[in-house]
Amino acid sequence: MRLGNRGGVGLLRGMIGRLDRGPGRRVWRARPWLALLAMCGWSFSAGAGELAPLKIQLPAPAFVGTPTSSPGSPQVEKPAPRAAFLAPPDVTNVALGKKVTSGDTNAIADNLAKITDGEKEALENNVVLLRKGPQWVQIDLGGPQEIYAVVIWHAFDRPKVCHGVVVEAADDAEFTRNVRTLFNNDTENQDGLGAGSDREYFETHEGKLVDGKGTRARYVRLYSNGSTEAKYNQYTEVEVYGRPAK
Repeated sequence: MRLGNRGGVGLLRGMIGRLDRGPGRRVWRARPWLALLAMCGWSFSAGAGELAPLKIQLPAPAFVGTPTSSPGSPQVEKPAPRAAFLAPPDVTNVALGKKVTSGDTNAIADNLAKITDGEKEALENNVVLLRKGPQWVQIDLGGPQEIYAVVIWHAFDRPKVCHGVVVEAADDAEFTRNVRTLFNNDTENQDGLGAGSDREYFETHEGKLVDGKGTRARYVRLYSNGSTEAKYNQYTEVEVYGRPAK
């Protein structure tokens, strides 16, 4: 079902509850059935932009059940099925087949290419290993893009938690111009980018979806610093959903 701009905005407002917290502050939150309608294939128009559920092709689960306890930190999210994520209907995975580089000088270009090759099943041959300590991989999207979502699969063969996960976007390959942080759960600032406030999470076949919020950038850089399983860093696939910037 598709709704026009005026009708869509009105319905969306009806679906959103307002919670006031103090003078001059208004916090909006979606009613539970908004996500349900999105999962049923509804699309919405808000202002000048139409939104629809983002379709992500997921790999098969690699383990049965879900972890019930956090590995030593109360800041780890409990696994739960991801709610529908709304984005413009014309976005695609603009990272597919794009060039990947890394701060790990031992990384081989042919191996790094696996991170954007579309192969994301939990197979050993699909996983790229980087050295111990804080490391990053970077994707050149080939030109300025409007980024709406970044989806990361580090390695989901077991229910592990990766540390120091940071996602940044920038206009230049050296990350000196218009650098923006999209996600940061490095609470101890081990990556040297500043302490983050986002929560750690278990790796699953759904990957981690980071809201890009329409950020305009050509380059995406992702940091990590080992996991609860090993000190080295792992990457299976990274997808960036966007469209050419106007």
